[in-house]
Amino acid sequence: MKMYLLPVIALILYSCASAQIREYTGNDAAISRQGRTIIHLDGVVELISSASIIGFQFKGDACTVLLSNITAAGDYNYVAVEMDDKYDGRLRVSGSDPEPFILKPDLKMEWHTLRIYKATEASNGIVAFHSAKATDIKPLATLNRKKFEFIGNSITCGMGNDLKDIPCGKGSKWFDQHNAYWSYASITARTLGADFMLSSISGAGIYRNWNSDGPTVPQQYESAYLQIDSTRRWDFKFYTPDIVTVALGTNDLSLGDGSTQRLPFDSDAFIREYVNFIGTIYSHYPKAQLVLLTSPMVRDKRADVFYSCLQTIKSKAAIQYPNHKTIKVFRFEAVPSSGCSGHPNIEEHKMMAKQLISFMQKL
Repeated sequence: MKMYLLPVIALILYSCASAQIREYTGNDAAISRQGRTIIHLDGVVELISSASIIGFQFKGDACTVLLSNITAAGDYNYVAVEMDDKYDGRLRVSGSDPEPFILKPDLKMEWHTLRIYKATEASNGIVAFHSAKATDIKPLATLNRKKFEFIGNSITCGMGNDLKDIPCGKGSKWFDQHNAYWSYASITARTLGADFMLSSISGAGIYRNWNSDGPTVPQQYESAYLQIDSTRRWDFKFYTPDIVTVALGTNDLSLGDGSTQRLPFDSDAFIREYVNFIGTIYSHYPKAQLVLLTSPMVRDKRADVFYSCLQTIKSKAAIQYPNHKTIKVFRFEAVPSSGCSGHPNIEEHKMMAKQLISFMQKL
């Protein structure tokens, strides 16, 4: 009888062992990262930019992700969860120590796909991914995917677009409605099956910002943390996009905050600094296709001035950088701005994405 029981006991012990929960850090080959991220020797991954991503597949009916918040005292961040390729809401990350988030899929499958997006932006601090706990983890399916980079301002960040849980004016912080998962840029890339990175900074422009002279996007772009005082440079070899879109000009053309002294828009300065910035982009991505975007928040006569400037920039760049692909200019059709502080909400970001997707498919 003992001989008959041995295989049964062995099977039970094997099942128990195989069901043990294991912990995986960012150093594990199964954990992928996308966007502006930095990995440390201990396997902790810093999610820096809007829509920067940690992703993997896990086995079982639940996965625990340990995240922490690295930012100024009293501040916090948000992440967006995508489970099995479907949006599963936002989570607030506020603890300075690793905080466990138990994530459970709706579908009954052996393996599940999980992506954690940083919903807030670089200026809000860092979301640190410490580890994931599950019975087993494996890498995301690898495909020969196109790579996009979206350079922009608050619109590209997804500022003020998510009003589902916290209406405008009701949150504790200005970024309580941020959700980069639903930025037109993220939607465009996911729809086209492309990898992507957002290099976007709220309030910033090409030669001046919304309510200050700087630091502008060109002054912060090469910083790993998208900050003027950052001593760590971004490693541009980590990610090489096929297409780079630049959506800057909204803040240069804006009327400001109404209290800070502001000179009229200087088209010469805008064109000069924009062309110089294109040179910076080319220095890192010499083979990339550049696309210059207008803005749905710039309207009336200013919209015509904006579009005219982009056409001039395209012509000047062609002369100054002759050995690169012809720059494209894309003009958004008018879209309402029903989100917070006059920004597009999620549905309006979808409208923007629909326009851009049709254009990007032709490139």
